[in-house]
Amino acid sequence: MIASLRGILLEKNLDTVVIEAGGVGYAVTVTAAAQRALPPAGAEARLFIHTHAVQDSPWQLYGFAEPEERRMFETLLTVQGVGPKVAVAILSGLPIGDLVRAIRAADLATLTRIRGVGRKTAERMAVELRDKVGVTSGATREVSTVFPLQASVPPGRRGEVFGALQALGYRVSEFEGILAKLDESKPTPDLIKEALAAMRRK
Repeated sequence: MIASLRGILLEKNLDTVVIEAGGVGYAVTVTAAAQRALPPAGAEARLFIHTHAVQDSPWQLYGFAEPEERRMFETLLTVQGVGPKVAVAILSGLPIGDLVRAIRAADLATLTRIRGVGRKTAERMAVELRDKVGVTSGATREVSTVFPLQASVPPGRRGEVFGALQALGYRVSEFEGILAKLDESKPTPDLIKEALAAMRRK
């Protein structure tokens, strides 16, 4: 599983981008928020990735500017009738704070204004997700969160290791103390191997 990508932004289209990392170009479907956060083509970019694997089909990559948006995307996928394309449309149609408020208030009028969301899907979202999402207020902006909360992702290559270990199914509590000891001058694959070895020694 690919949990994050950092590399040169080769192409920037309406809802897809291509990022070259390690000599490989990865096509990624992005939300409107992720699209706005990306730099111009030719610059270095980073996306948090959800790898969507379907049997007998190629992997599809979906990219987000923040881990929070990825968590909301993955939460939306738990709703019957909401696939990746609809989940991207939902996140592109409403800011996350507004989306969370609409879900918790069962505001079907707001939810059905999103492209691809009919009344039945909106009702399922309101019923199935109401207790899974919440909103907290910060000093300068309102931040929506998807529960359970996850630890913040560290910057740089430690963040890439963080994402890779989570994608492998490890809990943050199992490796958070190990990340700080990693030497970021080494390649990310080597750091992942060191982290796995350190966890086995525990």
